[in-house]
Amino acid sequence: MAGHSKWANIKHRKARQDARRGTAWSKCSRAIMVAVRNGGADPDMNLTLRYAIEEARSANMPKDTIENAITKASGGVDGVIYESFVYEGYGAGGVAIMLEILTDNRNRTAPEIKKIFEKYGGNLGTSGCVAFVFDNKGQIFVTKEAADEDTIMTIALEAGAEDVTDEGEAWQVICEPTDFMVVREAIEQADIAFEAASVTMIPNNTVSCAGRDARRLLHLIEDLDDHDDVQKVHANFDIPDEELAALQES
Repeated sequence: MAGHSKWANIKHRKARQDARRGTAWSKCSRAIMVAVRNGGADPDMNLTLRYAIEEARSANMPKDTIENAITKASGGVDGVIYESFVYEGYGAGGVAIMLEILTDNRNRTAPEIKKIFEKYGGNLGTSGCVAFVFDNKGQIFVTKEAADEDTIMTIALEAGAEDVTDEGEAWQVICEPTDFMVVREAIEQADIAFEAASVTMIPNNTVSCAGRDARRLLHLIEDLDDHDDVQKVHANFDIPDEELAALQES
């Protein structure tokens, strides 16, 4: 879509997450610890842990910090029991929002998340109200400087990717979650650097957002991202590149 780019939206989120690295590392550590306690400390036998480790590496989390989180969880040091679940709701303009939550106190988390939604004109919905908008997929972004279309398409599709799409400044590689590591490793082995890679919830449709709605929506997503119990925020907004750049500068 002319003037719109998933990659531009991803870059905006990624730049902000890089600026608040300490919070990101804390969330990565928590995800690793829960994965270890639920499925063991061997990433080759625990796919959830393997994904959590890759997320931590993408956040530039040091290797020893990752290993410490695994060791701590294996020994059951802190005794805290975390509960994982999903919240769903709507932001300004009817944008669908899905939150991955990891908390040790659901009774604390629910009213806090509800308050954040309401602060920016959104509302926390019921279970299943927006789940149909998202598909669980592996997603990898490769800049056009790193590879041309024929190269990335050949490597990705041969490794099992479903599709490669043009997202303006970058190629978006989409695959099933079970194929994510194979596709990612194929790209790495070809000496092609990627800018972002994760198993995430990708919207199957988007809502165009501009003006006051776009401003309120970005503030909502930023505040949700800042909440300690929110691991990931997924949304189906589409903000024009020019407007997104202006909002970043304001």
